[in-house]
Amino acid sequence: MTVSVLLFARYREAAGAAAVEVEVAKDATLADVWERVRARVPALKDERRPLFSCDRAYARPDHPVTGREEIAVFPPVSGG
Repeated sequence: MTVSVLLFARYREAAGAAAVEVEVAKDATLADVWERVRARVPALKDERRPLFSCDRAYARPDHPVTGREEIAVFPPVSGG
């Protein structure tokens, strides 16, 4: 199935686009989606621990994907 992934901050800059589409298996998880994004955007190959959002709520990498949700990825953040 084809899923669209919204990219934010340095991920968006690396891709040169606000979103990318990737093909994943029907039993894919968010981690699988991220692997496909990293393969499509070589500048992200070393990015290992993004924050995931699924339908505007944070989600774990093992969250299953249906292909109908809004998926977004953010780089890890720190603050103080």
